[in-house]
Amino acid sequence: MIKRVATAVVLIPLVLLLVLKAPLYVLALVAGAVALLAIAEFLKLVTPYGVQPLTLATYVFVALFFVFVIIASTNRTPLVETTAMIYGTALTAAVAPFIFLPVAMKMRRANLTSGYPAAAAAVFAFAYIAIPMALLVGIRQQPAGAIWTIYTLLAVWAGDIFAYFVGKSLGRHRMSPHISPKKTWEGAAASIVASVIVGTLWIQHAPGISSALLRAGLIERPDGMWGLEQPPLWPIILLSAVVNIAAQLGDLVESLIKRGAGVKDSGTILPGHGGMLDRIDAMLFAVPVVWAYGAWRLMQ
Repeated sequence: MIKRVATAVVLIPLVLLLVLKAPLYVLALVAGAVALLAIAEFLKLVTPYGVQPLTLATYVFVALFFVFVIIASTNRTPLVETTAMIYGTALTAAVAPFIFLPVAMKMRRANLTSGYPAAAAAVFAFAYIAIPMALLVGIRQQPAGAIWTIYTLLAVWAGDIFAYFVGKSLGRHRMSPHISPKKTWEGAAASIVASVIVGTLWIQHAPGISSALLRAGLIERPDGMWGLEQPPLWPIILLSAVVNIAAQLGDLVESLIKRGAGVKDSGTILPGHGGMLDRIDAMLFAVPVVWAYGAWRLMQ
């Protein structure tokens, strides 16, 4: 617990400063680095399943995808960037199988039974990790991007913290004992409530927070949320609940992968938190929800 808290105390301010102050291309570069670290851990997790991953090919494919994300992030027109993200991500996801399967055929000619699983693991790694990390950059590029990006982080973090402490102290009914024995329905309910409260309060006070951040020089005016941009209360309550449910599902999915691989953590890069994939697993499912909501509002 001491290591976990100490790591959080160091990383959280750095993450918030990166979201608020760093140029978008820097955020995209960091998101790409995080994605590659998480993918490296994921590809190690699939080896106990008998999969021989296409490690180098996956790294190159994801790195090239984030070159596109970095280039797209230099456009300060939110509608243009969002449209580019939609088409660029869809096209990349569509061609991924047609790239990895030929690579697998060439590299696995001596063992044809290993080609398809290797290609499938590479495609899944891209869709599961790289796309959500790119969409996190997309949220930051949308109107009031700083507010919505921090909203996403706070909603996920609050849910995670309350699920842990309430589940540990009051949890009696196991949610999924075969996948994640320590998760309880009591913790899950507390997690939803926490995300709804924290997320709603953040958006309800967003104009005042934006003014304070603007005065402090941490954001530019388009990055904040002002009076007429503030969405109604009930959509935010519903969005926060959906974001939390998605985050909990993301946590369970990674637990399923690790359980099948017979490991406790995806890595050891973050003291007290395990690997990079352990730290972002909930975010991978929550980010697309917030990005889709922002894209829908932008296109109205």
